[in-house]
Amino acid sequence: MLEVGKPAPNFTLSDQNNTLVALDSFKGKKVLVYFYPRASTPGCTVQACALRDSKAELEALNVVVLGISPDTPKKLTNFTNKQALNFTLLADEDHATCEAYNVWQLKKFMGRENMGVVRTSFLIDEQGNLEHIFNKFKTKDHHEVVLAYLNDK
Repeated sequence: MLEVGKPAPNFTLSDQNNTLVALDSFKGKKVLVYFYPRASTPGCTVQACALRDSKAELEALNVVVLGISPDTPKKLTNFTNKQALNFTLLADEDHATCEAYNVWQLKKFMGRENMGVVRTSFLIDEQGNLEHIFNKFKTKDHHEVVLAYLNDK
């Protein structure tokens, strides 16, 4: 189990430009790692666009946003371009990073069960430790929950 105060699991994944991005390259900044089920779906689009629109506020608080899903880099490129996203999306096609963060779980939807991403965000501090786990939010207010936490510190 992941614990606040402990080191966040490191990862290196391909971004929407097929460039490798490593979590440990962001030391000295806070990193909001948010896991979402699939690019270009309604809930994921609302969440991503709200983070896009909050980028200046997040940057002012020394926060970098990384979105992770099991999509391919090509799908992430299309999502980024279509929604004019201004942050990095990462492809976790084998869902190893999702598993390391314990967000790859059995989900039920319309009577069916399948494995998928449970929408969760992790705030990682400047030293690479888990600072906070966000798992109670709606896609449309995710950015507000994150900003409220950061501003209340």
